[in-house]
Amino acid sequence: MSRFKFVAAAVLAAGLVIPATSAVATSAKGGGVTAWTPAQGDSGKIAVKDESKDGDPGKAEYYRHDSAGTKRTLWNHSGPGTTVYSGDGSAIIKFQACDENYGSADDCSGWKAP
Repeated sequence: MSRFKFVAAAVLAAGLVIPATSAVATSAKGGGVTAWTPAQGDSGKIAVKDESKDGDPGKAEYYRHDSAGTKRTLWNHSGPGTTVYSGDGSAIIKFQACDENYGSADDCSGWKAP
């Protein structure tokens, strides 16, 4: 019986130390722009970082669970090296990162699911 108690206590302790879900972010890179979700540990947030020095803004295009038919866009007009975060909402279900190119096609990563 003491072996059973030891195993039960070990399983309980592991459950307290190891979280049931992880917030590992999925990222996408399009041109000099990177987007990722979950952002700030929240599956309802997305982030976009402009790592390009071309002077054009970066953006993340994404869809949320509760409005799956509506494409949303998070712009980063803040310049190279900056990151912007979306507001909180339902979970992001797919997204892509794009480097805006005025006068020609944007450099986009292709769609990813978190």
